[in-house]
Amino acid sequence: MDPWRTLVSRCSSWWQMNTPHALRACLYEVYKPLLPLLLCIAALVVLILYSLADELHSFVCRIFIPQYHYPYAVPLAFIQVFLNLLALLALHGVGLVHLKPFSLRLAERLFVPAVCGSVQCVLALWAEASAHSGLYPLIARFLPLASVSLGHLFALSLPSSIPVCCLLTALTVASVSVTACQGLYTMEPLEYVYSPLSLVLHSLSLVWLAKVVQSERGNVSTFNLYYTLTVTRCLLLGFLCVVHPDGPKALSHGSWHSLLFFGYMLGMLLLGAAQLFFVDVTALHFSALPAAVLHATRGLVLPLLNLL
Repeated sequence: MDPWRTLVSRCSSWWQMNTPHALRACLYEVYKPLLPLLLCIAALVVLILYSLADELHSFVCRIFIPQYHYPYAVPLAFIQVFLNLLALLALHGVGLVHLKPFSLRLAERLFVPAVCGSVQCVLALWAEASAHSGLYPLIARFLPLASVSLGHLFALSLPSSIPVCCLLTALTVASVSVTACQGLYTMEPLEYVYSPLSLVLHSLSLVWLAKVVQSERGNVSTFNLYYTLTVTRCLLLGFLCVVHPDGPKALSHGSWHSLLFFGYMLGMLLLGAAQLFFVDVTALHFSALPAAVLHATRGLVLPLLNLL
């Protein structure tokens, strides 16, 4: 049995044995109407914390990459994914998460999101290093709408409704309009290609993950799916590091004698790895739309908050 379910079951048994029935009934009646409000507050807190982490990650990237002339997106993306793999193995080692052996069958089913997610991770780091016009984050704000569209195309049961889609559309149009009115900086030619490509790959990855979960529901846990996905991505990005010319440069051009270099790099990689983890696990545990909203929240809301 999953250790988390075992812990919840034991806590529930202790609560039932040590709490009078009348008190339990009273508390249930009091908190039942507040449950939707508590869930909304919890979701809002998660969105705020993720947005703050996203802002901090961008801030560290803007300092680290130009100052140390270290724009090697492929090795950095590999390390981010590898850190998540190490974290999963550590949780498995201490017994908090039960991981089954790597499954080739699951790896085949997750191959498309692994490829799309790996390339999108590289493009996101490339944008932090080389794309400064604002086009890349502007296009990324369409991720929730792209996920909804692809979800309907893949016949995916999304937890969405017409009011939610209308709200997302209005928020996206307003955010993009505000940024467009403020103007963009000079764009590099590659931004015209990489920005929409990243949007398509990211939305396809999230929707495909949710589609795999629908077909595997009840057979494989979320963490086992994410473990298989992470191992596959590590293999893909590791191979890309070997064949890409940035691989040897990343080893020879680093300021390995500087503690600040290590500090900035570690902070950037840990924040990026945490963002990858939460977005992918949200897609696996809930659906593609909540994961897309989580990832795009800062870009959608920040321009509107700056008007206040």
